[in-house]
Amino acid sequence: MPIPPAGTTPPLPPAPGTPSPPPGPPTPPIPLAELLAIKDLGLRRIAGPAEAELLWVHTSEMADPYPYLLGGELLLSAGVLLTDPDHYVGRLVEAGAAALGFGVRPVHETVPGALTEACDRQGLPLLEVPPETPFTAIARAVWRLMAEARHRELRRVTRAQQALATAAARPDPVPAVLHQLAAQLGGRAVLLTARGEEVHAAGRPLPPETAVALSRLTRVVARERPGSPASATDTHGGTHLSAYALGGGEGLVLALAAGQRESGDHTVAGIAVVLLSLLAAPHQGADAAGRSAALVRMLLGADPAAVAPLLGAAGPWRVVHARRTDGTPADALTAGALGASLGTALVDAGRGGPEAVRLLLPGTGAQGEAVRPLPEAGSGAAPARSAGADGEAVRARGAGAQDERVRDEAVRPLSAMASEDEAVRPLPEGPPGGEAVRPLPEAGGIAPQPGWTLGVSAPTPVTALDAADALAARALTHAQATRAPLAVDAPVRGLAALVPPEQAAAHARALLAPLTEPLADTLRCWLSLHGNWDRTAVALGIHRNTVRQRVGRCGKLLDADLDDMDVRAELWFALRRG
Repeated sequence: MPIPPAGTTPPLPPAPGTPSPPPGPPTPPIPLAELLAIKDLGLRRIAGPAEAELLWVHTSEMADPYPYLLGGELLLSAGVLLTDPDHYVGRLVEAGAAALGFGVRPVHETVPGALTEACDRQGLPLLEVPPETPFTAIARAVWRLMAEARHRELRRVTRAQQALATAAARPDPVPAVLHQLAAQLGGRAVLLTARGEEVHAAGRPLPPETAVALSRLTRVVARERPGSPASATDTHGGTHLSAYALGGGEGLVLALAAGQRESGDHTVAGIAVVLLSLLAAPHQGADAAGRSAALVRMLLGADPAAVAPLLGAAGPWRVVHARRTDGTPADALTAGALGASLGTALVDAGRGGPEAVRLLLPGTGAQGEAVRPLPEAGSGAAPARSAGADGEAVRARGAGAQDERVRDEAVRPLSAMASEDEAVRPLPEGPPGGEAVRPLPEAGGIAPQPGWTLGVSAPTPVTALDAADALAARALTHAQATRAPLAVDAPVRGLAALVPPEQAAAHARALLAPLTEPLADTLRCWLSLHGNWDRTAVALGIHRNTVRQRVGRCGKLLDADLDDMDVRAELWFALRRG
């Protein structure tokens, strides 16, 4: 089934029993005049109105193509089965066809006069297609015009998004976003309560009758009753009206009025709806509202250091990457439940599939500690141990979920490559049964969650969240490879911490200079998993033979025996500090 075009706006719900309008393609409509302007095609309008918008191109020689039309087509035909032009045109108009292109020769030497009269009488544009113009050339021209229109729309939406992002980073973000939205759409933008009371407004004032119609439209989407639509459109005296329900529990509505509707307006309005849903948050406490504002500004390009004060005194921060243990995708509700269990509302459910759920948490727990289970007294069960990258074994188990409301708004993480200054430490699950718990500082209060595999970054300032995001991803990969429920990218400690970072980095660069980035990544993963070929292949998502080839190549380039423990230790130090 065709996908609705990106630039269209959903209409008001039809009355019961009214057939739904046909969906449009994922491109803006093409004015008929643009197609006629292509001289190489030689098309000529000989009947019907001059204005029409083309959504599709379709060729049919059926006597009645009505059942196979969606509406908005430029129908191309040579009239092979044309016997009753008046009935034929009537059926095309009834199907919603935008125009008819009639090819002359070899069936008809000229366009039948009865067809021309029928198109004039019923208001269907009729184009004469010369013999030298194949129908495929017309179809190709329409698709090219659609691609160009789509490109123009995307450029316009991108510019609007940048302008709205800049407005959202201002000290008065809500009025600024409304002002910019009104400028982008060339009309009026109003933020209203569910009762129609104006909160903020920008743009040219509306005539009283239009303002009343817009207020009436907002009540259609106001979420005061179940089943209210998320958006609605209407027209009043040549002015296009639209209303969008904002997220949150306050029932706020964004209402728009513009003299003309352009392709991409609905997308631009959608961007504003998302921003305003985050910014207009009177239901939040001052602390949560400040974090929401900081989040929006960071995601829209503000310097993290400039918005750090809005996050409050809590910090540093940890980034957590999570995937379902059984491999099933996590939807927004499932990801929100995980966030509630970990005590955070800053959750990004991603796009499903293989993409990890990402969460942002304060760097420490309530007492700055995490939990470590001990075996139950008298159970006789010794705790299973799994050595981490630094040879230290650690344990943890799941904690109960906290009753905490989770916002729908998702955090879009900042992705970048991080320095390898930290070691991944897995925390495997303990034996079943009740266990006592005691603090474990490395995990920062984050415990394994049933049904999830977690990767946790070390505590990091807000200005380095991009690096923490990459470290959490690395920790998750390590946890999956070792089949541990949780792995922590712990800070460098011990003897390695005694070497000045600058000297360590210089030594690492010199030692690892012969290796390409893929080879260095493979070697790092292989060493962190104690030379296990299968687990390294799982962690990197490649075949075990590829791992063997890469590690062997590393040994040759470095002229080193990778079976030697001293060599491995030196390389591991360099890979962590390089």
